[in-house]
Amino acid sequence: MVLPYDDTYFMKKALLEAQYALEAGEVPVGAVIVVQDRIIARAHNLTEKLNDVTAHAEMQAITSAANFLGGKYLKNCTLYVTLEPCQMCAGALYWSQIGKIVYGATDDQRGCGVMGTTLHPKTKMIGGILEEEASSLLHQFFVKKRI
Repeated sequence: MVLPYDDTYFMKKALLEAQYALEAGEVPVGAVIVVQDRIIARAHNLTEKLNDVTAHAEMQAITSAANFLGGKYLKNCTLYVTLEPCQMCAGALYWSQIGKIVYGATDDQRGCGVMGTTLHPKTKMIGGILEEEASSLLHQFFVKKRI
């Protein structure tokens, strides 16, 4: 039996956010934060719109989730993000003590894995969920930028 609310279900919600970013001319990265099978934060990259290098989807989602919960710790939450978090976002996720990170595409150049960034010891991380779909959006964006 397939549960209706699994990693694929929530990653599709993050991909929808990434699509919004793509349509707005932002690098197409989307994120949702979930607690007890409920989405409490939705975000996508806003670095161009806000003229702010820290306005990554994960950072926006962390702030939104913390506001929703009324506290800075996201211990029982899961972040679904279409691209592996960068070092900056992974650092913020460390401090938030997020319970789990699920990402789509791996970032072989700037991802927290290749950068050797330490996550909170209790944070679990898995990647590759709907990786092709996430990579496709990024590819579309960068092909268009090069034209």
